Amino acid sequence: MDVLEDGLCFVCGAENPIGLKASFVVDRDTRSAVCRLQIPKNFQGWKDVVHGGILATLLDETCIYACRSIGNSFVTAELNLKYKKPVPVETEVVLKAKIVEEKRKVLIVKASLEIDGQSYAQADAKVFRMDESAA
Repeated sequence: MDVLEDGLCFVCGAENPIGLKASFVVDRDTRSAVCRLQIPKNFQGWKDVVHGGILATLLDETCIYACRSIGNSFVTAELNLKYKKPVPVETEVVLKAKIVEEKRKVLIVKASLEIDGQSYAQADAKVFRMDESAA
């Protein structure tokens, strides 16, 4: 199966009119990715709290961007989350992910969502490499 980009990704797609338009900084040396953004109020669950599914989506995407430090096409095979604190809407969050292990076509990635240096959510992902090329 080919995995193709078309600019409509819900998280990072510049052409998605209802997306988050997140922008990631990828570091090839540390095999990591970072993103800073404010999550708009229209992505809340409870009043003034970001919906947990949106947080899962952001952590998943951050893991994929960390993997993009070493290649081009990846898909998530597993995502395990730990929600630690409610995340307020319209507050700057910092998403970070780093590859911690690589086994052939499977990468193990750890991610976090932080506000002011405090962890609000964490994720462990198993990511499958779809291509053979290195970035």
